[in-house]
Amino acid sequence: MHASLVKSAKHAIPLHAVAAKDAKAWIIRIPFLKASGFSGKEGELRLVPGRNGLASAVLGLGKTKDALALAAFSEQLPDGVYRLGEVPDFCGGGSAALAWILGLYSFDRYKKPRKRNLKLVLPQGADGAEVSRIAGGVILARDLVNTPPNDMGPAELAEAARALAKTHGAKFRTVSGAPLARDYPLIAAVGQGSERAPCLIELLWGDVKAPKVTLVGKGVCFDTGGYNLKPTSGMATMKKDMGGGAVVLGLAAMVMDARLPIRFRVLVPAVENSVSGRSYRPSDVFKSRKGLTVEIGNTDAEGRLVLADALADADDEMPELLIDVATLTGAARMATGMELPPFFTDDEILAADLSRHAAAVGDPVWRLPLWRGYESVINGSVADLTNSPSYNLAGAITAALFLNRFVEKTKSWVHLDIPAWVDRPKPGRRTGGEANGARALYALLKERYGR
Repeated sequence: MHASLVKSAKHAIPLHAVAAKDAKAWIIRIPFLKASGFSGKEGELRLVPGRNGLASAVLGLGKTKDALALAAFSEQLPDGVYRLGEVPDFCGGGSAALAWILGLYSFDRYKKPRKRNLKLVLPQGADGAEVSRIAGGVILARDLVNTPPNDMGPAELAEAARALAKTHGAKFRTVSGAPLARDYPLIAAVGQGSERAPCLIELLWGDVKAPKVTLVGKGVCFDTGGYNLKPTSGMATMKKDMGGGAVVLGLAAMVMDARLPIRFRVLVPAVENSVSGRSYRPSDVFKSRKGLTVEIGNTDAEGRLVLADALADADDEMPELLIDVATLTGAARMATGMELPPFFTDDEILAADLSRHAAAVGDPVWRLPLWRGYESVINGSVADLTNSPSYNLAGAITAALFLNRFVEKTKSWVHLDIPAWVDRPKPGRRTGGEANGARALYALLKERYGR
């Protein structure tokens, strides 16, 4: 169980959370709240004094239904031991414990960490091991995304995956050099311009007779845009372009720690998209692992290329469920913003299940259509496909359609186009790397394959 959670404690200070509509009743109960001007607005925190120090803490929720709202407590409270008092059901129990841990998160690898000593008595009915497992996966993904690119290239991402595999007894391998160029030519093409060699990372875990579930995560450790160079503003957060790979590794940590009875495979094509005399060019044509040829219309549309080879490999095994996660398109951000990543699938049951779990755990996603009417725009003029359609609308959809051309045999496939980044901080979600979709996907897998 996470070090900030305890099973019991004497004299723990109660934490209350109050919706704006209930603020008047609380002001009557605790006169200090009136004197302090408490109104129950979102994020409003009051430390209520008592005879022997702090008597309680009261957090305003406004009109929010945010499952992680109580992270504001661990972000702001002084050191001490606390327990839940009166809080709404939507943010109580296991959600409160998870929020507490995520509120304590800070990426401090490159600075002196702030020493804090806060403890929360595990809320009644909450599973401390499960909460810690989920938090651990989210934190792993955040740490990987937040690590600057000079310390997080393909080799370092592979080493992080190797450490994860060792912890959980998974098989691990990488494919690089001549074998990569032969078997995964699109991955090799995107990474050939960098001195940091590209590779395909693979983890394999579980009983070979169990249902097959495969994750594919985009691992572009830094994206300059290649010869179609990004502007300064577009390059500023490109360390997060391996966020899909980070999320699938965080999700893998949850799945393996929970020992879900599945045959579990993770593929992360890890590259750096750099500019050099060896870089791939606009108008180049490459033959993919699947055999389809791809014309390069834009070297900044590299994510779909590296995913294509990994998806083709995954599809050959015909898993029961294939999930890919990627920071793929700016069009997705234009469509749904940074807080609501879109997903694409033709599987109606999978779509409904993923949406339901995302809402239940407060890890939002939103379905966009895999609209077949746009299929023709990804056809190339001198090759089977182009990675950059001349049609300049519906970019998230056409990117998903491109990926779908490499998934033919698999029973059920879903693609998530995530930002892997928080640009507007909220309780438990500081500005920086984020594991969009990981908690929702874990809930889905647990329901489908849990014992």
